[in-house]
Parts: sequence; C-alpha cells; structure tokens
Amino acid sequence: MDTAETDGMRAYVLHPDIQTDTDRREPEPALEEAVSLAYALPGLEVVGGEVVRLPRAHPGALFGSGKIEDLKTQLKRDEIGLVLVDGPVSPVQQRNLEKAWDVKVLDRTGLILEIFSDRARTKEGVLQVEMAHLSYQRTRLVRAWTHLERQRGGLGFIGGPGETQIEADRRAIDEQLNRLKKQLDKVVKTRELHRASRAKVPFPVVALVGYTNAGKSTLFNRLTGAEVMAKDMLFATLDPTMRQVVLPTGKKVILSDTVGFISDLPTQLVAAFRATLEEVLAADLIVHVRDISHDEAEEQAEDVEAILSDLGVDETIPVLEFWNKIDRLPADRRTTLEAQAARTDNVLAMSAWTGEGMDAVGTAIAQLADDARTRRRITVPYSDGRRRAWLHEQGVVEAESQDEAGFTLDVNWTARQEKRFRDL
Repeated sequence: MDTAETDGMRAYVLHPDIQTDTDRREPEPALEEAVSLAYALPGLEVVGGEVVRLPRAHPGALFGSGKIEDLKTQLKRDEIGLVLVDGPVSPVQQRNLEKAWDVKVLDRTGLILEIFSDRARTKEGVLQVEMAHLSYQRTRLVRAWTHLERQRGGLGFIGGPGETQIEADRRAIDEQLNRLKKQLDKVVKTRELHRASRAKVPFPVVALVGYTNAGKSTLFNRLTGAEVMAKDMLFATLDPTMRQVVLPTGKKVILSDTVGFISDLPTQLVAAFRATLEEVLAADLIVHVRDISHDEAEEQAEDVEAILSDLGVDETIPVLEFWNKIDRLPADRRTTLEAQAARTDNVLAMSAWTGEGMDAVGTAIAQLADDARTRRRITVPYSDGRRRAWLHEQGVVEAESQDEAGFTLDVNWTARQEKRFRDL
C-alpha cells in the first residue's frame, strides 16, 4: 500500500480490548493513540474509531460473528475502505475479515510499517524499512499458507514431493533480505566511521530519546536552530539527525535526534532499526524527553525504558529526564509537577514549544555532559598494545609518555569507555 492507494480512502479504527490479555492497556488512551497513528498515514480520511470489548480473541476472525455483522453494516454505511485494527491480526483473521467486510484490513504492525515506509528519507532508513517489511511479510506468508498444498515437481521418481510454493517464496524473501542486509552493512560501516571520527573530537554525544510525539524534534530545533520536521504527529521524525550545538554555557556537544518509541513496537522494526539506534548506544548522555501532559506519561516512560533495555543500553550512561509540555498542564497540576521535578535529581520540567525552562535545560546538559567524562592517569604495559590502540581510536588520550613500566597515558573518558577498557 502506498500513498497513492490511501489518498482519499476512508478509514475506521478498532481497538480490541481482549479480557484474557494479561498486559492489557487502558482501552480509551490506546484507541486515541491508534487514531493518531492513522492520522500519521498521509491521504487517509479517518472517520472514527471504537473500543471493541472481547471476552477472548476468536481464532478465525478475531471478533465474534455478531460484532462482525454489526460492523459490516456500519462500514458499508460510512463507505469505509480501510479498517485499522490496533493489535495483532493473524493472516487467517485478516483474510476472513476482509472477505466479510469487503474492505482492506491492516493491523498495528502493518500500519506502523506503512508510516515508516512513507517517512524514510535516508538510504539507511529506506533499507531498514524494506527489511522490516520483508520480515513481516515472511511471517505472514508462513502462517497464511501452511494449509496449502501447492508444490513444484521434484526430480526423479523417488525424490518425494518437490519444493512447496511456501518454501520457494520464503527462499525468495530470504535472498532479498540478504541483499538488503549487505547494502545496509555498507551504510552502517560508513556510519561507524563517522562515529569514530566524532569520538576523536572532544565533544560529548547527547542522544534525545522518548515516546513518539513527546517533543524531541521541537527541543532539537530549539537547541540547534535547525529545522527538523516537528509536528504534532506520531513518528514525525524517522531518520536520525545530528548537529553540533554550543550550549548557553559555551559547552559544545553533538546532539542526536532519534526515532520515537511506541508501545508494542513491531519486533521487525526494533531489529531493523538497531543500526540507527546504535547512536543511542554510543551516546555519552541520554536525554529522555517525556510528554508529561499525557494521561499515560508513566506508561510511556516504562515503554521507552524497556526498549532501551532491549537495545542493550549501558547502565553507566547517565540519563536526564525532561518533563516536556508543562504549558499544557492545568495550573495546580503544573505547580505540583514542577515542585516534584525540583526535588528529583536529573529531572527538569520545561516546554520546548514555549521555551520555558530552556536555560536550565542547557545548563543541565552541559553539567551532566561534563560529569560524564573524567580524567585519569593510567599505565598500559608494552605487551598490551591492543588496549593502547583502542584508547587512541576512542580519542580519549590527552597526553602520553613512556618508562620502564610501559605507556603512561592521561585519558579523559566516560564511565562507559572506562568500563569497556577494563573489559578488553
């Protein structure tokens, strides 16, 4: 599905609230987020949405027959061409629902993949999206076609059945994935070279992370003077953007704006975007931007922390929390949160949109970025040339001398770099 296909198409959003799910999200905010996702796909006319409460998921069509009939009448009346289901839909369920309603059906993973396909601009982003799409299609081919017996003839009389159609299609997808992976590996190596060259510059790397639409790009633009796309829309930023910034204190840092996280992020996307998110793994400081005005601010923060953990972010990397969008809060709630932030280490209440608290933002980044690096004098034996070479590659060596014990080096490094050096 491309933008041309969705242009002018009327869409309806369903959030299945399945009672047997152990990790159910609150249905109303979940539906609101799903509708926002639908608005993020260009060309769609989102007519509305509803929560469908289910005692259990029906394996054949997700919803019960009565609900399917009710929805069929409604969808026909409203001339709906696309139904977006906020959750996983199996290939069999998708086929049965499309047949019953005579509309296109897309699940949450498929919708996010469509948005990412539309937003990717860099070569790396495009390759990653293509790989995610293929991985998604591969799993659905397998599940959808296991009941089919289409085969290609084998050689000889006793060779048994030939290659099944599902095996042939799976092999074709795997071959395409391998080609894309090789192309992506080249792009990743280029990014690694850029990262290595940045490591030689004595500027800390500060990565902005957060739930999608938390205001990262607005903060990035305010700090850098750049014009990164910043809209009140989910996944407004997809490709990573980096800029050198001079903070109000005079401190220079490299600021990285990353793709927003979201609950139930498709596993294909987590895997495909690991290379992009390695900018976070290489950061000296992580700034977690939160939309503190959101009803599910705490749940969103937990989702971000879970994804950072899945990515393998080193616990030694310091984290700043910026409670963004305080301008949207009622006066009493705002006063309470500002007082709470003031009492909590490494937390600031601010608004990237209005500029409130931005002076404190620059100071906090500069202070923690400075704190993130410490100077030490270490001795490396002559026999340990590999570790000495690693220190020079990281660009942390400020001075070096030699004596009978080996190399004496004055280093200025982060806690993460020190830990890696000890582990070499």
